[in-house]
Amino acid sequence: MSRFVRRVPEGDDRERLTCPDCGHIAYENPKVVVGSVVAEGDEILLCRRAIEPRSGFWTIPAGYMEMGETVEEGARREAWEEARVRIALDGVLAVYSIARIGQVQVIFRARFEKPGFEAGPESLEVRRFAWDDIPWEEIAFPSTRWALKAWRQGRTSDVALNPPEDPRGVRPLPGSAA
Repeated sequence: MSRFVRRVPEGDDRERLTCPDCGHIAYENPKVVVGSVVAEGDEILLCRRAIEPRSGFWTIPAGYMEMGETVEEGARREAWEEARVRIALDGVLAVYSIARIGQVQVIFRARFEKPGFEAGPESLEVRRFAWDDIPWEEIAFPSTRWALKAWRQGRTSDVALNPPEDPRGVRPLPGSAA
């Protein structure tokens, strides 16, 4: 079996992992993350992460899509896995590009479909927070901040994108290794 090498294939304009024997190209593409800002009244559901990266920090229920599921199915699955909550989706809130780690994030507006929630296997704790009580210094990722702020702005028809100060999603939060 051949080892793949990085080279620019004929007719292309960037390096790709290519088999030197047969020319097969192993494309490396961004991963899709799906999640939701789950709200009831003025409270938002947040999960304290039990896994790396950023274990111990707060985020919205979100994670990588699985093969064979839609973005909506993935967002509902992630809410169940992380917060044991059944949610109803009310539309796309935001689409973020996180170029530094090769992610595209699709974040939904959501509400509780059924009452009750608890920490799933990827969460240490799950809580609802009023806006003024959100632990901003303990938020796991820049895109979590962006999504919460987009929700607060009451976006219902237009989709939020990366903020002007970080259009390519390359700035990690201060003090984070991610």
